[in-house]
Amino acid sequence: MRLGPYDTSDIEVRSSGGGGMRRAGGIGCGTLVIALLGALVFGIDPMQTIGMVETVQQQTAPPQPASDMSETEVCASSAYADEACAALASLNATWEATFDRNGIAFQRPVLDLFRTGRVDTRGCGSATSAAGPFYCPADKGIYIDTSFYDQLAQMAGTGGDFARLYVIAHEYGHHIQNLTGRSTQVRQAQQRNPSAANRLQVAMELQADCYAGMWAGKNRDRIDRGDLEEGLAAASAIGDDTLQRGAGQRINPENFTHGTSRQRMAALRLGLESNNDSACEVFFEGA
Repeated sequence: MRLGPYDTSDIEVRSSGGGGMRRAGGIGCGTLVIALLGALVFGIDPMQTIGMVETVQQQTAPPQPASDMSETEVCASSAYADEACAALASLNATWEATFDRNGIAFQRPVLDLFRTGRVDTRGCGSATSAAGPFYCPADKGIYIDTSFYDQLAQMAGTGGDFARLYVIAHEYGHHIQNLTGRSTQVRQAQQRNPSAANRLQVAMELQADCYAGMWAGKNRDRIDRGDLEEGLAAASAIGDDTLQRGAGQRINPENFTHGTSRQRMAALRLGLESNNDSACEVFFEGA
């Protein structure tokens, strides 16, 4: 996908670990929406990761020492970082325009890129690389250990850029859910009806996949041949059924948190092919 040049003044990005975070985000008691994109790659059972999420939700992290790295320096630190910064700028521009068109207030997220094995968030406590990329609604931060991209390439069988862009666009989808109030609605519904918790979580993840596709669809003129196939391969590789099968486990829909490979591919394609800003609401119809 041809993202083109970007202006670092249009993004907020930082690097954690070593020197710590450069800026403080909002500290609150929001939940941690973890994308289990890499859990089984690192030998972690999905239910153990879910347990970690519950623990992290109750933690708070002390402010980290300030880092002297600027946005420009962070973005120039690696090819993955440069690509992620370009993606963030595009995501910001695309979704800000969508929110403006619908008369909804918009806030940009912060992208935190790290390669230290663990990260202390501003609003959701500590997490390790084993959790995979995740979004923290309390500080509106997208956290990505860029070494995950190497693992994703092995899982999806492709080293294409669109597979990596799908990851950050999916996490950005959780930011959209946070801004629209959808994530709060889902948490409240899960508390009222615990038996529906997994079904609602799957709906959240499929909607985030759909939002990732919608971003790509709104930038169709920048998509290269083969991008869609790369994205679909990544979505297929991280479906709950595929991950469980790859870990030698029995496929158990009751433990699904993100949807099957088929569902994730369909959600990504739905967003990509839709011209309707509300198309991704379909996952909560009748919920």
